[in-house]
Amino acid sequence: MPQASTRLLSLTLSIKQCDLISTALAIQPAPFYPSPMIPPELFNTTVQSAKRARATKEGMFLQELSRDEILERLEAVNRSFTKIAIVTGHPEIWNASVPEATIIPDEDILDLEVGAYDLVIHSIALHHCNDPIGQVVQCGRGLRPDGLFLASCFGGQTLAELRAALSVAETDLRGGLSPRVSPMAEIRELGAVLQRAGLALPVVDSLKIPTSYRDLYHLMRDLRAMGETNVMTARVTSLTAKTLFERAQKIYAEEFSDHNGRLNCTFELVFLSGWAPDASQPKPLKPGSVSKTLQQALKEVKKLPNN
Repeated sequence: MPQASTRLLSLTLSIKQCDLISTALAIQPAPFYPSPMIPPELFNTTVQSAKRARATKEGMFLQELSRDEILERLEAVNRSFTKIAIVTGHPEIWNASVPEATIIPDEDILDLEVGAYDLVIHSIALHHCNDPIGQVVQCGRGLRPDGLFLASCFGGQTLAELRAALSVAETDLRGGLSPRVSPMAEIRELGAVLQRAGLALPVVDSLKIPTSYRDLYHLMRDLRAMGETNVMTARVTSLTAKTLFERAQKIYAEEFSDHNGRLNCTFELVFLSGWAPDASQPKPLKPGSVSKTLQQALKEVKKLPNN
């Protein structure tokens, strides 16, 4: 088999391996455990806090984009909200935009009052939660009947190129893989999370943000500025050999560069919404209750006068 074909096959297998790991960690987390029981620690919260503290204002562009997208979605909801809670690891992003909101740290056990809020926002934190389903369940418990839950998080396409390049490089040099990029769920899996949390009228959509970098080192610099480098408990804590990054840089440039030689890098933001169940919400018709076929309804619409 030619070397290029072997490389592409290796990349494909690595991406599939990483997807399997992501699925296992992202959609099958430990169930929500009420205090004093604690879910297994997939992420080191102490390290996470330290990395967030070193994040820069310039590195908050995805946090700001997510905030703006959520606020735009709220404008489309014909309702005013009187008690709002925002779960976030970056309160400075929200303080000026929603000053009346209660800021809730994104800890395993959320400090949310039960049935107290008509709007709960969870902002780009689910990908670092030890129990993402439990987080959504807790947010749902914090809602009043017919209250709205809105969340944003990184989707499964985020850093797919970096994940593949590092996987192939480490396999080539060490014969195995280490957890270097946090697992992130696919959009279909996140939709299932809303249903498992018991929220009504679930909606999930995504926004892909294509970017490019001069080299791998500039990408890593941006991730540090975001406070989004590796905080997995099982991560390698010893210094990573320079040869690994050099190898990853070479693979990344060969497989994922644009016509200008810059490295393509994908970020995916997934937005989730659901409502606390309430009797006033629309409900699906019972099977057999429809009196007209779709064809009949379309014919009636065509007969209506044009406005």
